[in-house]
Amino acid sequence: MSLALYRKYRPSVFADVIGQEHVTVPLSNALSADRTHHAYLFSGPRGCGKTSSARIMARSLNCEKGPTPNPCGECQSCKDLVANGPGSIDVIELDAATHGLVDDARDLRDKAFFAPVNSKYKIYIIDEAHQLGPGAANALLKVVEEPPPHVIFIFATTEPEKLISTIRSRTHHYPFRLVPPGILAAHLEKICNAEGVTVAKGVIPLVVRASGGSVRDALSVLGQLLAGAGVDGVSYDIAIQLLGFTDGALLDDAVDALAAHDGATLFQTVDRVIESGHDPRRFTSDLLERLRDLMIVSALAETNANTILRELPDDQLERMRNQAQRIGAAGLSRAADIAAQGLTEMRGATAPRLILELICGRILLPIGDTSESGLLTRIERLERAENLAPMSTQPAVPVRAAAPAPQRASVPDFVAPAVAEAIHEAPVAIKKETIKAEPIGSMDISGLRRIWPDVIEDVKKRRRLTWSLLSASAQILGVDDKNITIGIVNSGARDSFIRSESDVILRQAFIDVVGLDRKIEMVVDPSINPNTPQARATRVDEAPGDETQLSGSALLARELGAQVIREK
Repeated sequence: MSLALYRKYRPSVFADVIGQEHVTVPLSNALSADRTHHAYLFSGPRGCGKTSSARIMARSLNCEKGPTPNPCGECQSCKDLVANGPGSIDVIELDAATHGLVDDARDLRDKAFFAPVNSKYKIYIIDEAHQLGPGAANALLKVVEEPPPHVIFIFATTEPEKLISTIRSRTHHYPFRLVPPGILAAHLEKICNAEGVTVAKGVIPLVVRASGGSVRDALSVLGQLLAGAGVDGVSYDIAIQLLGFTDGALLDDAVDALAAHDGATLFQTVDRVIESGHDPRRFTSDLLERLRDLMIVSALAETNANTILRELPDDQLERMRNQAQRIGAAGLSRAADIAAQGLTEMRGATAPRLILELICGRILLPIGDTSESGLLTRIERLERAENLAPMSTQPAVPVRAAAPAPQRASVPDFVAPAVAEAIHEAPVAIKKETIKAEPIGSMDISGLRRIWPDVIEDVKKRRRLTWSLLSASAQILGVDDKNITIGIVNSGARDSFIRSESDVILRQAFIDVVGLDRKIEMVVDPSINPNTPQARATRVDEAPGDETQLSGSALLARELGAQVIREK
């Protein structure tokens, strides 16, 4: 039987304790200067190094060359107190959960006055100290306040506020913290290398996420994965299934469908979540976390998102920037509110899949939301459906037969009169013709949306005019056996795309990136927001010059000007 990783890699000196420099450095300085105290309190979350540091403190105090922050490792005390060593009779570890009675405390108090057998100090390490009963704590108070010169107490607890204040006031308190993800990930990678096991890309961040910042929990999870590793090591798919997290591809598909207002693809993704055995609650939680990440990406500049979302690779961050720009900050905030509320509702007896599908439906249909944000979103969609952009003079998309005129919508009293009137006067929203996306091999509309940023990057290498038209003002609407349908923000941009024969450029990019050869069909989709930061950056990034260096809007303006001159 192999030794558990959290025991095998338990530190024996303060230099090996990760992520707790605010504690280990002052303790090391106190040991170097021989300014140690008679009672210490180590507090903090579970698995962050409290008990290990208490043992290191005992080893450093009882070393023949001590007190020293660097035990020699050669004397009998150092050998006894090394990690996973036999232990020392002069270092007594007690668990207050099982030794928290008054009689236990009195017995400890009486024995504390006997001198140590082989060491300089008799050291009591009391774990889970908050479970000392009031009587036991009071029985220890006198000896903790005025112990014999050879006795040192080290209390370790996750809840220091529950330890009676009279004992807390006699100790030097050192609060431990959860280990930051970057430090913990580097530590786990070193252990994987030491174990000689290959771990697939993305597995370590999953372990860090599952641990919640606890080193012991992280090593326990990693030990389970390494124990079940195959010839090729630990695969990402196995880690996802064992830890219960949602595959990133499923989250990308769901978010891309939300950005494109594609209900069919979104509900198909939910069905894939269930059919693949994922827990709907876990998927909802992971979706909420992804929406949080998208809000951070939306709020921060491109160069600053890495400082918070350190665990995400650059290609994933770029994909998330594109998703955040298409959904918008208000849409992300509203979607997160709905997901958070739905996650709370899943704790009841209702089927989790039903709640998940209702969450998706509410996010897709803000028209039913009577809150102020929902009403404003409704107005925005109605305006886009009417194609009110100044340059748009043609119908946006093919429309179905007009529905009967609706009755005047009722609005809450808190809505401003101008907003209410806009809702009353708003026409029926135009419905787009549904473009059915049939899978093509292993590539369907969800897969195409995931690789859309790569296609755009390939277009940029071929012609910057085509890139400027597509980079922030277009999205994939559908794919079938003959065509890839692309939606673009307005008719002017569509006409520029057609006149410049950009369909040839885009078609070749799809061939090179995906290996998919389809005719490009361009339609107007007014729901795309052309005023995203990326779109503005695209417009100002292009320097004036020949036609191939003009942005789409600049080229359109020039063409319109030339048309006016010709008419005159």
